[in-house]
Amino acid sequence: MSVDIVRGLIMVIMALDHARDFFTDLRFPPEDLSQSNVPLFLTRWITHFCAPTFVLLAGTGAGLSHLAGRSIPSLSHFLWTRGLWLIVAEFTLVRFGWTFNLNYAGQVFIQVIWALGVSMIALAALIHLPRWAIATFGLVMIAGHNLLDGIHLDWQGPILVGAGLRDWIWALLHEPRLPIIYPLIPWIGVMAVGYALAPELMRPPAERRAWLIRTGLILTVLFVVLRFLNGYGDPLPWSVQASPGLTFASFLNVQKYPPSLMFLLMTLGPVLVLLGLVDQARGPVARFFDVIGRVPFFFYLAHIYLLHLMVLVVAAAQGRPLGTYLNPFFFYPSDWGFGLPVVYGVWLLAVALLYPPCLWFGRLKARRRDLAWLSYL
Repeated sequence: MSVDIVRGLIMVIMALDHARDFFTDLRFPPEDLSQSNVPLFLTRWITHFCAPTFVLLAGTGAGLSHLAGRSIPSLSHFLWTRGLWLIVAEFTLVRFGWTFNLNYAGQVFIQVIWALGVSMIALAALIHLPRWAIATFGLVMIAGHNLLDGIHLDWQGPILVGAGLRDWIWALLHEPRLPIIYPLIPWIGVMAVGYALAPELMRPPAERRAWLIRTGLILTVLFVVLRFLNGYGDPLPWSVQASPGLTFASFLNVQKYPPSLMFLLMTLGPVLVLLGLVDQARGPVARFFDVIGRVPFFFYLAHIYLLHLMVLVVAAAQGRPLGTYLNPFFFYPSDWGFGLPVVYGVWLLAVALLYPPCLWFGRLKARRRDLAWLSYL
């Protein structure tokens, strides 16, 4: 099904962003247009599609499971238990992959797997409501959360040091502050919309494709129009830059943390179009992405560990002290890293190395449906 193909493509694109994190020689965000360039910006921008698609399709997968016959009580139990598992995994398996150490002092980061887990727990409650109510909840959260942009934390430093309960709650919900990178609003809404989307994917093929492409194009055009007006929907207005390329980058440079309405229109609109275009796709390319899309969490964990191990191999080959690289990538020395061509090479190598394990694990999951714990990976 196109859901797995698109999810696999998104996971591969995500690996590009993390290859850049681990191997770049640049020490500024690609979104900083005062220092960035168009190729670097677009390398980062294309990966913006990953988190929204991942969260949306997680909700869609739950909805399809229900439509396939799984009862609401059974699905609700699975969602909250898997969500709890993902939260635990964020602070253990995922964290260790990024850091390769057990030094939790100042090296804890609340990222996308946490947001995915909490969103699943929220969805476990929401699925007891009618579909229209779930869809309304999600759409209102997505479209309306930028009304909250004027509410700010009192605390200005990292949230772990001296912040009060109010600041903690608001950082968890809407205004990120280290170590909280992914606040929950509007990710819960994105997953709810994904769940409500599932029945549309059960339409007859031609009707389904037409609906997906039409809806995706409407959302994409809405992004272009609203973004051009520089009004509601994103706290970062675009502006004319030193070159046409950078001006275009400014237009696309919308807020991800938390994802603004513009960010979600910009990403989810094209994703719906893509779902329609690859619907019932066949051939080796479709099968490649389908294999990865069927084991997204397995790929997520494996690619972080592999990329970090590749860092250690390269550092050892250069005669560098390996202890320096048993840390998050932003603690690496200033003279570490490579340009974009090497980053892209590392990315392609990592994806190629991960395909056989993903194929093996996908076949294991399909063969051993009696092992319920495999569905949590």
